[in-house]
Amino acid sequence: MTLPVPRWLADLERLLPIRSQFVISGNIRDSFLVQLDSGPALVPLLRTLWVSLAARDFRFLLVFDPADGLRIYPNEPTARELAERLFDLKLTNGGQMVSLETLGNIMKKLGNQREARCALVLDFASRLTRHPDHLGEGEHRFFVAAEKSSLNVAPIVAKDGGGLPLFNPVLWLLNRAQDLPSWLTLDSERVASLIIGKPDYEMREAAARQLAPLFSGYAEATEPARAQFVKNFSGGTEGMSLAALADITELASRQGLGVKAIDDAVRGYKVGVLDNPWKKDYLRDKVSRAQPFIEDRVKGQYPAVVKTLDILKRSVMGLTGAQARSGGSRPRGVLFFAGPTGVGKTELAKTLTQLVFGDERAYLRFDMSEFAEEHTSARLLGAPPGYIGFDAGGELTNAVREKPFSVILFDEIEKAHPRILDKFLQILEDGRLTDGRGDTAYFSETILVFTSNLGIYVEDAHGQRVQNVRPGDPYDVVESKVREAIGDYFKFRLSRPEILNRIGDNIVVFNFVSPEVAALIFDGMLKNVARRLHEEFKMRLSMTAEVRADLLARCTRDMSNGGRGIGNQIESAFINPLSRALFEQDLEGRERIHVTAITELDKVVTLTVQVA
Repeated sequence: MTLPVPRWLADLERLLPIRSQFVISGNIRDSFLVQLDSGPALVPLLRTLWVSLAARDFRFLLVFDPADGLRIYPNEPTARELAERLFDLKLTNGGQMVSLETLGNIMKKLGNQREARCALVLDFASRLTRHPDHLGEGEHRFFVAAEKSSLNVAPIVAKDGGGLPLFNPVLWLLNRAQDLPSWLTLDSERVASLIIGKPDYEMREAAARQLAPLFSGYAEATEPARAQFVKNFSGGTEGMSLAALADITELASRQGLGVKAIDDAVRGYKVGVLDNPWKKDYLRDKVSRAQPFIEDRVKGQYPAVVKTLDILKRSVMGLTGAQARSGGSRPRGVLFFAGPTGVGKTELAKTLTQLVFGDERAYLRFDMSEFAEEHTSARLLGAPPGYIGFDAGGELTNAVREKPFSVILFDEIEKAHPRILDKFLQILEDGRLTDGRGDTAYFSETILVFTSNLGIYVEDAHGQRVQNVRPGDPYDVVESKVREAIGDYFKFRLSRPEILNRIGDNIVVFNFVSPEVAALIFDGMLKNVARRLHEEFKMRLSMTAEVRADLLARCTRDMSNGGRGIGNQIESAFINPLSRALFEQDLEGRERIHVTAITELDKVVTLTVQVA
């Protein structure tokens, strides 16, 4: 099997004749798949470099890091003796501490060394200085010497190897390229910057083939089953390192997960939980009986309920993103609830959480009006590296790592700053987000719910805010106008049609509350009041038909605020005067509250109450 060569390594090999120093940053602590004498293997970066350079007649590497000092690689007697003679060193097995001044002299000798090809690797170079923009005197001399050395040395033909002229290079290994003084790379054309990215699909596929025999059941599996295993392993680890693939293999071995459970092994690594509530039999049973339960709490929104249940059933069946070649990392479901205020958008999200996780309070809610400014992205997603608080992570990423199986509600999404909305592109497409600490939160086991009031009011030609749809409009008209307004908002006002494209056909438009539905909502809220009275005082609530009719008329007179407006009116026209009437009475031993009349004088509502 021919192993793919990472781009950064191919660039290093290609540039050795014309570049004297290489700044290598990015994914430097990963493992890399290389061909050894014993066969393909995953090895650290240092050995990867050595395998490549040894093939070009390099005899040894001098490796320095601020913790262990200077050592030889490979740690063999012949290489050590040669390095000690050429550089006048006394190296021990554990390494020798040297000053930056000595290191600068070694760098100078290295570039002009013709007896044997060799290289200097400066590992953990990000820790050479406390701050690259505020160097001490000795640090400044060292980096100036490094810059001068990069410009003054020439490619050589080694006496013991022959071949084409190559530099004896200095290799800086850094977490981030900016951990070195910027002028070192900007002012020297002989310094090349190489960034090691996360492995692509081809590289992960090659690593998956190498690791596959370590999974139980692989040897007995058929060829199609093996091919499917490699495909699932490679596709499910998008954006992950090869070291992560090796860790997944180790965890799978310890937890007894075989070839058929590769998806569970990958998910367990990502979210830290093997138990998958989406595959529980009880959840499928609950979803099959869910429609009456949801419609009891969210009244008069049949299209929204059906759409929500469709997505929930798709999640339970594991068919989210099935139309894509690789959609396993996307969120379990995405819903965009749009419509007037107070019609049940947030209530449906709570009901969905109650249905799946047994507790409506288990959902994660983010009020996007709190993130209207661009700088608030640091609070939601974590500050960028180097900024104050970057090591704390973000509210969203921390919450998802803590509760990987959850419903996440982004309330009033249109109020968030457009730059924050851009982050949702990555969540919706790849199902992951990395915070300022470098920790990745995976959204593959979540359901995302966005709510919005877009399309209810729009701006006319004069910039005035006017009502676009009204109570009483047919649902088809409401849905069409709201969808059109949402499209205009993302396409023209934000110039971000790609966000709308990721949401797809998951926009659910809620209708206005009709008079018939308003009566049902009113009855439900009245029952809640009665239940609270029974819980607090063990008393039953009743009222005459006339009082109920009067109260219903008062609470449903203005439906512009939907069900929330009904609740506000019940509180004002019933709960407040009821509390006033009961406050002065001794309720000890009483069993029944009967409301016989409701009156209003000077805008003050009064109830006539009999307590028995």
